[in-house]
Amino acid sequence: MDQSLVFDLDLINKYDYSGPRYTSYPTAPQFHEGFGEAEYRAAAAATNEQGGPLSLYFHIPFCDTICFYCACNKIATKDRSMAATYLDRVHKEIAMQGAMFDKSRVVEQLHWGGGTPTFISHQEMQELMRVTGEHFTLADDDKGEYSIEIDPREATAETIRTLREVGFNRLSLGVQDLDDRVQKAVNRIQSEAETMAVLEAARDNKFRSVSIDLIYGLPFQTVESFTKTLDRVIEVGPDRLSVFNYAHLPELFKPQRRIHAQDLPAAQVKLDILQMTIDHLTSAGYVYIGMDHFARPDDELAVAQREGTLYRNFQGYSTHSDCDLVAMGVTSIGMVGNTYSQNERGLDEYYGAIDAGKLAVFRGIELTTDDLIRRDVITRLICNFVLDFSAVEQMWGIRFADYFASELARLPGMVSDGLITMDESGVRVLPRGRLLIRNICMAFDRYLSAGVQQKNFSKVI
Repeated sequence: MDQSLVFDLDLINKYDYSGPRYTSYPTAPQFHEGFGEAEYRAAAAATNEQGGPLSLYFHIPFCDTICFYCACNKIATKDRSMAATYLDRVHKEIAMQGAMFDKSRVVEQLHWGGGTPTFISHQEMQELMRVTGEHFTLADDDKGEYSIEIDPREATAETIRTLREVGFNRLSLGVQDLDDRVQKAVNRIQSEAETMAVLEAARDNKFRSVSIDLIYGLPFQTVESFTKTLDRVIEVGPDRLSVFNYAHLPELFKPQRRIHAQDLPAAQVKLDILQMTIDHLTSAGYVYIGMDHFARPDDELAVAQREGTLYRNFQGYSTHSDCDLVAMGVTSIGMVGNTYSQNERGLDEYYGAIDAGKLAVFRGIELTTDDLIRRDVITRLICNFVLDFSAVEQMWGIRFADYFASELARLPGMVSDGLITMDESGVRVLPRGRLLIRNICMAFDRYLSAGVQQKNFSKVI
């Protein structure tokens, strides 16, 4: 498989409008409160009949300080005792969730996200994993994908050693930018020494994969300044990188109101930074996985993409497509059977449900057959850049050209622009179309054509 990438400025300017990131299909705006605990329990029971591995997600919402760019669900506090109160409820939720799934179902994937998962103490980390192991069957061969998001300001070498001891084998480091002026503007003061110390500790403790997160489009960034950050990151050689576009949406995310719009790089500068990033990473041997993600060519994600087995869920790209995702903690989103579900978004509501002996699910959706077909199509495109019509037809018992007649009629313009090729056998995304994969997927999104507001989503570039 050709995993090359072409940066075409004219095409990017033409297609740079808002759209979903497709961590799920249907996307979160389609979730509704008609789906609750009863529907979730029924879905869980049905999956036990089929069996299969599990994926667990735990949301730790607390942060010591707020990064002004952040759009995550988080709670800023200096009060570390809040973690104990929260984890007490999470332990109860683990017991309730674990009782619904057969113990024969091994947890092949596990992720702690946030917020800042390392906000909690080492003892609390150990206890959270111990309780998880009481109620779920954790993998004991280190072959699972057990990952955690790390804020280097909230981690020491001892933290990293503790995480490895309790079972984690992958981590992602939030860096964003090494430039002092940029860090001050977004309220994330993080020295290079702090970051590199955690990276070194991860390697000393034989973590199987280390990823680094960067953001472009932050205040005061220039091509020159971001080049320095990127070159330093390339020098230390992470296995994967995520290079996200900062979406300035202060009307939706209150912390972003502390960022002054006049300090943000101009649109053309952002594109120049992106182009430089692509050039430098590809020159350094990284391949573009898609949706802001790069990996070494021998990384599991890159291999899975070449083999056509890559998958995408709420934690991003994954090699575990056959897992039911059980989500725990406030605001967390799970995928069990043919359903999506989300927990309460407020602490009081989450605590109230758990204390009453109920699951905290407050909304979700049960997918229709049409949803499942379209999710399959979008997943094939966004993960592997190839859509084989016959494979979809065999999977779903449809004739692709008939079922998607109106959608295929939207694609000739993308063919003319060189984003894709299309013939009777399928669609293949070309190197200059890969940065615009969201646009291509949007052609198959029934909810967008039905009038869902695209302003609810970020720009594709």
